[in-house]
Amino acid sequence: MYQTIRTVAYEPDPAHGAWQESLQVLRLGDDLHAELVRRQQQACGEEGPVRLPVYRLNSLLRATAPGVLATGRNAGVDGQLPWLYAREAVPQELLTAVLGTWAAGLLGSDDADDEELEDGLLSDPGAAALSLPSWEAECVDLTETVTSAGGTAEPLQRLYNLLPEAIALRLAGSPYRTRGTLLHFRVVNSGNGVELVSWPPQQYERRGRTWHYSACLTVRVQTVPFAPRFRVHVATGVRRWATRLEVAPRALNGATVLLDAPLPWPQNQDRGYRIAENTLGFDRQAKQLVWRRRSAVLLLPELDIIRKYPEPAELFESPEKWLLGQRGLAAGIVYHPVLGPHEVGPGLMPQERSELDAWVEERLRPVLRRAADLTRVTRRNTPSLLPRSVKATEPDTREARKAMLRRAALTRALDGRPLNVEIVWQTPQTRDALLAALPDVIGLPPGSGSGGGTDDSRQWQVDGIQLRVRTRPAEGLAGALPISGNRKRRRAVRLAEAITDRCALVAESAGPTSADVGVVIAEIAEKDRFAAAPDSDPKHALRLAWARQGRLVQFVNLPHDDPAGLEHRAKWTWQDAFRQLGAVSPPAHRVGAGIPGNLQYAALWLVRYTRKGPTRCPVRRIVAVRMRPGNEAGVVEGWDAERAEWVPYPQLLLALANASHQAGEQIGTIDRVCGDQSAERQWQAEAERQIRAVLFQLRDRPTLLLASAGNLRQCWPGLRNGALTRDMLRFGTGPDQRTTVYGSDLRVVLVRDSNGRGEVADWYARDSCGKVGFAEGVWASDVPDNRVFASTASRPHTAAGVSKRLMKLVPTGEWRTAPGKTAWNPALLEMTVLGCLSEKALAGSGRVGGTADNPAEWATLTHQLRYHDDYPPLAHPLPLHLARLAGEYVLPLATDKEAA
Repeated sequence: MYQTIRTVAYEPDPAHGAWQESLQVLRLGDDLHAELVRRQQQACGEEGPVRLPVYRLNSLLRATAPGVLATGRNAGVDGQLPWLYAREAVPQELLTAVLGTWAAGLLGSDDADDEELEDGLLSDPGAAALSLPSWEAECVDLTETVTSAGGTAEPLQRLYNLLPEAIALRLAGSPYRTRGTLLHFRVVNSGNGVELVSWPPQQYERRGRTWHYSACLTVRVQTVPFAPRFRVHVATGVRRWATRLEVAPRALNGATVLLDAPLPWPQNQDRGYRIAENTLGFDRQAKQLVWRRRSAVLLLPELDIIRKYPEPAELFESPEKWLLGQRGLAAGIVYHPVLGPHEVGPGLMPQERSELDAWVEERLRPVLRRAADLTRVTRRNTPSLLPRSVKATEPDTREARKAMLRRAALTRALDGRPLNVEIVWQTPQTRDALLAALPDVIGLPPGSGSGGGTDDSRQWQVDGIQLRVRTRPAEGLAGALPISGNRKRRRAVRLAEAITDRCALVAESAGPTSADVGVVIAEIAEKDRFAAAPDSDPKHALRLAWARQGRLVQFVNLPHDDPAGLEHRAKWTWQDAFRQLGAVSPPAHRVGAGIPGNLQYAALWLVRYTRKGPTRCPVRRIVAVRMRPGNEAGVVEGWDAERAEWVPYPQLLLALANASHQAGEQIGTIDRVCGDQSAERQWQAEAERQIRAVLFQLRDRPTLLLASAGNLRQCWPGLRNGALTRDMLRFGTGPDQRTTVYGSDLRVVLVRDSNGRGEVADWYARDSCGKVGFAEGVWASDVPDNRVFASTASRPHTAAGVSKRLMKLVPTGEWRTAPGKTAWNPALLEMTVLGCLSEKALAGSGRVGGTADNPAEWATLTHQLRYHDDYPPLAHPLPLHLARLAGEYVLPLATDKEAA
């Protein structure tokens, strides 16, 4: 058993001191910024504050201008903020050429000011309004840190951009040697951290074709609650390249393309280290593939008139030819599953990650050092689960015992009410598999189901459960949504109309509503089947339609040519349907006597959809879930904000779906104009009021409140790492308050995952002999009053067959087929025990002499809540998992009134 795990994370080395770099800094200046803003307003016909769209310009400068290290944030808003950081001043004629080209494209080719602007930048640098300010020398500390009142070290804001760029260029300056092969890395600024990809790509022969892929590193700066130094996370993985596109051009909404072009400036000291990121997509008005507006390739031909850059259609037709290089240029389309199959599997295994980690550590010395390894906190890794295996001489009764537990949970959730299930099927195979799986899932006696007078219904009455299952063909209900082609109306409104029509169709076929509990299991095609017609997937429309009829819905996809797989999916479909009924409870924990016996769990989750959400209608809504383990009826409940009371979980789901759009606006619909900070503050104040109201309803017994920091801090800024203080909560602009103010026995644990931004580090287990692998458990640093822990779970059995020693980057010898393997790695979940009854908290609340909590026990409890007999280890603790899934029923619809 491993006793330590190692994160791929680094921190400033105090033994080295500050990492200082002498850089040149350039600001747009008030005059040039004002002139560019004026001309943009003139071109766009806009008035009022304008933010210059400098993203494409910044991307072009990082990729082409000599010595440019990074671009500053918000330079498009304020001309006095640093815009460019460079190792040496970029020659004026080069910088003005780039800026002039960008500005001309910004204003449009027909604008009368184009020639004047370009002349002003290129020929008349002395012109007051159009000249660039001079470069300023500045000694920049790349490790400069500010410590919050709560003890969290935070880098200066500019380091979130500047430091990853500096680290990436440092890594790109030396090749990585593995198995006798040198891999050279190029730097890509993707807008989500800084990436390095090995270039040229590696090749893997499979099925008579050559598949291309690269090693990929992503560098991000992060903070850790209460840590005295900030962290640099380096995530490792595989970047796959698409070389045969099995998709129509009109289905290409936005593919990332990395362009490797010789730089037009020979004196660039970063020459050969960078690749420019671009976006390729289908323009439905022009009816052709185009480069999207933020793509640097749109500007490059104006700067480099010698080379011919790839046209979108040409790249789409011959992606492999361009990946291998044409006319001194190379362009690679980053693979996405929508583009077709790929024989190279994603991810890297621990052995290869550890070797890359060692190379990164060596390259970052002496300015950064490795973050300390984490040691095991407890051997109680799991709650009271059923045994994973039995002796060969004993009968295997685990599935039967699981079925009994599910039936008991379903009995509690139904509380004596009948349950009506309707199977709406498209294939008889799925219908039959669902009917065959049900008795095994909840332990119904063989042959106990009786017909209901017709061949399409079954009935059971066992142990207080009254269950009726009816089947009927889906016919037109599961077909694609017909979206209006009238592009004069907003996309969200046209989608809302199609959803409303489908709701009416479902209502006609549903029959009269019933007071019984209702669940629909609907068979629909996979999402990819609807890719050719955006928004035509009927899944969300059907969920909303049946919810309006008072019924929950669980979907199952059309079957593949795998009978065993269909049997497995049928079982999971029933379990997910029962989960929506609230028929699930956490197993008994094995933490110890420090956890109160009458403890309840509560979880908060922010449902946040932008205009790219399931109904194209933006909304934000807080979901609160409460679980009371034991034999109480209604084990899972949700907070109904409109009724101001706790309701059974299925009622919460239906209430979320049936809430009017106006009610959604009252509790946080997004309807803000860029720069409207007042509306954002108002919404945060309302969200925090709701959270306090929920906390007030939890005061009657000991409570463990669970929240995802990355999710909830969007509406509760007091959960930012820099705002945290041990055993304190902060709302709005008010002072910190003791956690016990909101409940004398309240404990608060914040969990954090990668959040799509690398907020937690990659990791691997490591023993004293250097052997690496995976390990499950709770881990922590050896520091006084530690509140931050790591939770790692075991791999599911479906991923257990891949060797931990797998080496994918150089497929030779015993690893010649390794690139085809999928390297699945258990994610690390960070747990911060923000509030507990510490000695200080007890003293502050006047409870001197009470027994203080051990934060490690509350972290262990949170970790154990990820486990359940019916599921592989969950990404979040069970109460938080249920709160997140409730968001599937938040489906607001747009109206023409909103557009007006």
